[in-house]
Amino acid sequence: MKRFLPLPLLFLATLCIVASVARAETKRPNVLFILCDDIRWNAMSCAGHPALKTPNIDRIANEGVRFANMFCTTSLCSPSRASILSGVYAHTHGVTNNFTEFPEKLVHWPMRLHESGYETAYMGKWHMGEDNDAPRPGFDFFATHKGQGKYWDTAWNINGAGSKVIPGYYTTIVTDMALDWLKKDHGGKPWALCIGHKAPHSFYTPEEKYAHVFDNVRVPYPESAFHLEDKPTWMKQRLYTWHGIYGPLFEWRKKFPDDRPEAVKDFENMVHGYWGTILSVDDSVGRLLKYLEDTKQLDNTIIVFMGDNGLLEGEHGMVDKRTAHEPSMRIPMLVRYPGLAKGKVEEGQALTLDVAPSLLELCGAKPLDNIQGKSWVKLVREGDPTWRKSWFYEYNYEKQFPYTPNVRAIRTDEWKYVHYPHGDGTPDRYIGELYNEKTDPNEDHNLVKDPQQAGRIEELKKLLVEKMKETGLTPETDKMPIDEGIKQELPDAKIR
Repeated sequence: MKRFLPLPLLFLATLCIVASVARAETKRPNVLFILCDDIRWNAMSCAGHPALKTPNIDRIANEGVRFANMFCTTSLCSPSRASILSGVYAHTHGVTNNFTEFPEKLVHWPMRLHESGYETAYMGKWHMGEDNDAPRPGFDFFATHKGQGKYWDTAWNINGAGSKVIPGYYTTIVTDMALDWLKKDHGGKPWALCIGHKAPHSFYTPEEKYAHVFDNVRVPYPESAFHLEDKPTWMKQRLYTWHGIYGPLFEWRKKFPDDRPEAVKDFENMVHGYWGTILSVDDSVGRLLKYLEDTKQLDNTIIVFMGDNGLLEGEHGMVDKRTAHEPSMRIPMLVRYPGLAKGKVEEGQALTLDVAPSLLELCGAKPLDNIQGKSWVKLVREGDPTWRKSWFYEYNYEKQFPYTPNVRAIRTDEWKYVHYPHGDGTPDRYIGELYNEKTDPNEDHNLVKDPQQAGRIEELKKLLVEKMKETGLTPETDKMPIDEGIKQELPDAKIR
């Protein structure tokens, strides 16, 4: 004989179930944001790297979404970090070099989450304000250091208590710090934790256990290193005089590409060291994922793994970043959140500017005002026919790095035109660059002097001006710092 609950009890039980479901649906997600420094877009096995095995980082991609065409809008640490936080271009937030503070009155996405009831923390490399390791607004917990920090025994300032050396390997220390913070009582609040790794920034110093993992892996010079005849003269000059601040680490560059066994070995050692530091980052990701899984927080946490900018490893005869070439401005970004996607590779062009609006939308927080980025939530979940087909890149000359001029570039789904505002093709020192990214993804062939491309170049120049104007820049108002040597040579900075 079946028994039924009396109607009043059945009604109450139904209300309890509905309330429970509603609470589950309205529970705000946590955010774990992991930022690497100078990591290349393909420096993960999930992106097809032939030597690097990164199973923990790959897990984020396999259980979430990997953005195959993710870019920074300025390939330089501080400007890019400020854009990730604020959702606007460097010329808008004002952090156009590695020495400028993030404006205190500019609201960023962790600050917005803090305002909406999140407990927030930042630990690791901040690098906006070279000599300032004090806490910044918007964070309940803040631990950083001056400048770049060191792979071993960095001096940390934790919550403004003063600088003190913490012995140990940077990646391990910042992960320990993160886990300690996660284990504290957050009073029932959702949390947002930002981790800024030093790795894999130079000088590449792997832990001993990873120092010789790649000793038997050969690293050939990239093909574009042998295609400099159609490149601007400044790139060839930089090849032989490249920022002496790096000293012996880059001695191999003096005659690059140099096929002598000792020169090739120096180049390989540099790349091996870079890879080795990433293995420690993968360990860090594994520890964090395990903790979230063990505490049953994993599926209610938005996990973002990304880089601030890319890195040239010999492409076009250069190391470092700053340029508008793909290895410099293309970055990795992986996002894991069950409500977003699983095992998806997103091909749409996403930008550092898009991080802030996307995370705030996923967290149900108030959007930032007057941003220049766009949320990719709809794009990932269902597709977005209004998604961008083009965008512009900017880099501003730094007197500390005199062999890289001002750069303005337009990137479409198929083409890239790179413009050097203080030289429009004459003389060749600042000649532009044009690449078909579909047929020539390694950018081996500069088509800027091809007569058949003259019309396309004019179209791309117009598009570049149009995209700049959308963010408040015009050729007349684009006031960029000018190297005195460039100024004497070519005073006209307009896009013609």
